[in-house]
Amino acid sequence: MATLSPILKQATPVVVDHALGSWIHATDGKKYLDFTTGIGVTSTGHCHPDVVAAAREQVGKIIHAQYTTVMHKPLLALTDKLGQYLPPGLDSVFYATSGSEAVEASIRLARMATGRPNIISFQGGFHGRTVGAASLTTAGTKFRSGFSPLMGGVHISPFPHAYRYGWDEETAVAFALRELDHLLVSISSPADTAGFIIEPVLGDGGYIPTPVAFLQGLRERADRHGIVFIVDEVQAGVGRTGKFWGHDWAGIRPDVVITAKGLASGFPISAIAASAELMGKAWPGSQGGTYGGNAVAAAAGVATLDVIERENLVTNALDRGDQLRTGLDVLKTEFDVIGDVRGRGLMQSIEFTGPAAAPDAATALAVQQAAIKEELLLLTCGPHGNVIRIIPPLNVSSDEILQGLSRFTQALKAATS
Repeated sequence: MATLSPILKQATPVVVDHALGSWIHATDGKKYLDFTTGIGVTSTGHCHPDVVAAAREQVGKIIHAQYTTVMHKPLLALTDKLGQYLPPGLDSVFYATSGSEAVEASIRLARMATGRPNIISFQGGFHGRTVGAASLTTAGTKFRSGFSPLMGGVHISPFPHAYRYGWDEETAVAFALRELDHLLVSISSPADTAGFIIEPVLGDGGYIPTPVAFLQGLRERADRHGIVFIVDEVQAGVGRTGKFWGHDWAGIRPDVVITAKGLASGFPISAIAASAELMGKAWPGSQGGTYGGNAVAAAAGVATLDVIERENLVTNALDRGDQLRTGLDVLKTEFDVIGDVRGRGLMQSIEFTGPAAAPDAATALAVQQAAIKEELLLLTCGPHGNVIRIIPPLNVSSDEILQGLSRFTQALKAATS
């Protein structure tokens, strides 16, 4: 009798019967407010009727149309629709299935386009679990340990995490940029550096917004040295931060954008976008994959982008994010175990700390588990596991945010009493 791998650990004991919007209905009859959204995937909520209808219609036409063998209309429509949201000049798209695949495609493109071997990523970033993506990942040792050697040519530079250093943001940014400049003269010269890769908000690394000045500093250095600037929008993109792309907060234009997760409301699809000139420097045969750009996922992606536009969900993410943040800031003044509250839009987090700001993973886990009893689903993250992340769907209502804050408050009281 087969069972799931014992290494797979569920964050909650919930077994789903069905789900709709912000709510998961479990087989035990309980109704849970889902502030995990499948780790930021169900952007339009569970089973949005328009997404369901698009997928159902497509299933009856063709399910798998391998797009380097035959082209299908949903992928053409998705490319056209996505192009309306891509940064100016990023007019060429390659599709894959997972975020990790898209990350690896982006670093392959950067190396091929520049003829340089090295990639610089930043401390605390999460870019995936495949070997190449894990080599770029420092959100925790669990993602990169035990299967060395990892991919060569990767160098890690400090991330300006002001709270961890105990500095103000300006000081942290100045430090991180100085250290990057030092890396470029001591470890990986610009002539050897193909690309920078960074998340506009660290995901598994603790939901830490990348400071605007740091993103702007990376853009300036990439321009100066001819380095490909890759922004990993797998989790922060498609409206999550209250702007369509997380990097929009900095007013910059990346050379490559990576997207996945919320793009198709739960159907697996990912993509990288670059200029046609840059994409054309990839070697023939270097881009492909059996399931990339699946027809049903692409149809769901078109429907997702339509819903986001029609229902003004980027604006809703900003407004509901402000409402959520206001409530969390109040809780920070009431509970000493909360060391930091941070995030952008509907990508908020609470860091739990003890004396001298020491990470307190035990309290974070206790609160997350207590929330389940309040029928609120949350996840932890961060290298120490001491951060709770709150990720409602983009169409979460004001009342649902209030319910979530109330249930979270009760979980805090139960876990810290």
